[in-house]
Amino acid sequence: MKTIRLTMAQALLKFLDQQYVSFDGVETKFVKGVMGIFGHGNVTGIGEALERSPGSLEFVQGKNEQGMAHAATAYAKQLNRRQIYACTTSIGPGALNMVTAAGTASVNRIPLLLLPGDNFATRQPDPVLQQLEVGHDYTISAADSFKPVSKFWDRIVRPEQLMSSAINALRVLTDPAETGAVTLALPQDVQAEAYDYPVSFFEKRVHYIERQQPSAESLSRALALVASKRKPLIIAGGGVKYSEASAELAKFAEQFGIPVAETQAGKGSLHWANPQNVGGVGVTGSIAANRLARQADLIIGIGTRYSDFTTSSKWAFAEEAAFLNLNINRMDGVKLDGASLAGDAKESIKLLSEALQNSGYSTSYETGEVAELNAEWKAEVDRLYALEREDGFVQTRALGVINETIGEEAVIVCAAGSLPGDLHRLWRAAGPHGYHMEYGFSCMGYEVSGAFGAALAEPDREVYAVVGDGSYLMLHSELVTSLQEGRKFTILLFDNHGYQCIHNLQRGNGSDGFGNEFRYKEASTGRYTGESLPIDFSAHAKALGAATYRAENAEQLRDALIAAKAETRTTLIEIPVLAGTNTSGYESWWNVGVPAVSESKKVTDAHQAMNEKLSEARVY
Repeated sequence: MKTIRLTMAQALLKFLDQQYVSFDGVETKFVKGVMGIFGHGNVTGIGEALERSPGSLEFVQGKNEQGMAHAATAYAKQLNRRQIYACTTSIGPGALNMVTAAGTASVNRIPLLLLPGDNFATRQPDPVLQQLEVGHDYTISAADSFKPVSKFWDRIVRPEQLMSSAINALRVLTDPAETGAVTLALPQDVQAEAYDYPVSFFEKRVHYIERQQPSAESLSRALALVASKRKPLIIAGGGVKYSEASAELAKFAEQFGIPVAETQAGKGSLHWANPQNVGGVGVTGSIAANRLARQADLIIGIGTRYSDFTTSSKWAFAEEAAFLNLNINRMDGVKLDGASLAGDAKESIKLLSEALQNSGYSTSYETGEVAELNAEWKAEVDRLYALEREDGFVQTRALGVINETIGEEAVIVCAAGSLPGDLHRLWRAAGPHGYHMEYGFSCMGYEVSGAFGAALAEPDREVYAVVGDGSYLMLHSELVTSLQEGRKFTILLFDNHGYQCIHNLQRGNGSDGFGNEFRYKEASTGRYTGESLPIDFSAHAKALGAATYRAENAEQLRDALIAAKAETRTTLIEIPVLAGTNTSGYESWWNVGVPAVSESKKVTDAHQAMNEKLSEARVY
């Protein structure tokens, strides 16, 4: 057997450099490179390997471990999970900073390879700098924190263990049903240990992402279920995009006259102007989609996780409604006690369509019923996009200007606050990859990092981070990395002086408002009830090296967007907006748990209202 002597870190990079995926006959190099921040736990291991023997792997220097891992997640998401960046950190705090990003990737089913440094396997210098000591179990380290948020986890305590572990890591990363964060904890000393690896381990490997077809039995059951219903509603999730099934979905919906509602991950599956597209559904849904959801006798969920925002905490649907779930992931397939059609979304749609066509299936929607609801909703979006107030800039008006100005080829990236709700309801998405929303984890701080990742993935498209002031303050470090890498994107910073989304939520459930606005603390009350903090976000971004603009009305915003598009470096547009001018309602509900006992009657009244809604919702 021919061998080559390498350190474990060198062998890992050499292996990653030879991984490819094949989807529909198109072969793609799977690992583009490595993002990293070096410390004592990785600089002389993976750091040396990246310096001396990276192969064709690129290196991107991160500025915050969570931020760079979000960027890697966004990169993979934007490229439909066909290519990734791995992420390397030191031990201790550097490693733990990636845990949140691991949860984000796993919840959203995005491949993310994490390579945190770990304690010495030999234990000779214990406790090493930044080592977590657990008195009752000395095998535990900070890297164990990744276990609950990883789809595969391993610790490489001997260099030869790398071979079986790496192959299993790639198995999970390239599995469309089970992908997510994969963590290989790499002890600092083992990274630098040598082993005679078989040369065959480093041969080119192609991982075939195959389109799994549902079984004949499950297809027969699905056909019988659909045939027994006359008012179905399709809910398109992210699985439609990852399967590249938009054309098949459009044909299926049009052929049988079935309206299509979209989740956050699925938005853009159909062009916004498609007659069958009734918009977002659930807590942040349109009036058209939510009314149809209440009337539907069958929900056909395609590639959706059925989060509480999609189902309005399981209140959105009629009690007698049945569920047919087309999903590659079997856990999602059985949600809401639904009938499972396990398989690739594109293949499942095609097979179900053929079967329904052969059976002569038709729905009982009245002529013009869906069109009338869509017209009503379009008028409401037009109204909100044009809404003006004398005392300041309305958030929905600002979004309207952005939607009309940046063009259909642009990519918007968002994750948290009130903006995802408004975008889900109002944004007129023109295609599957222009609407990049991380709403599985709704992770504050994803937006700037995610926009950088999306810009890395598609450098020829204009990318926009749509972010509130709260999320921007939480994490913005990869703005600097974008300048360093020469990958421009534009930050659209909506400044409403606080965590206003949660401020609205608490006030809607009986609170007078507490702890969510960015105000000075008043000595007399000990609470944040003073004047708003005068944060100059433009000055901050400019100090980091970005181009900056400020827009306080529609005309200024339009001009700033046009100017930003001409910029060659990352740009921030500061947009002061009136707090509370986001959207809400539209026949939806969200169960957040309101106290049963309170000194405030408003809170106990809200608790009673919650119980009334809960009595109308499904229990599982």
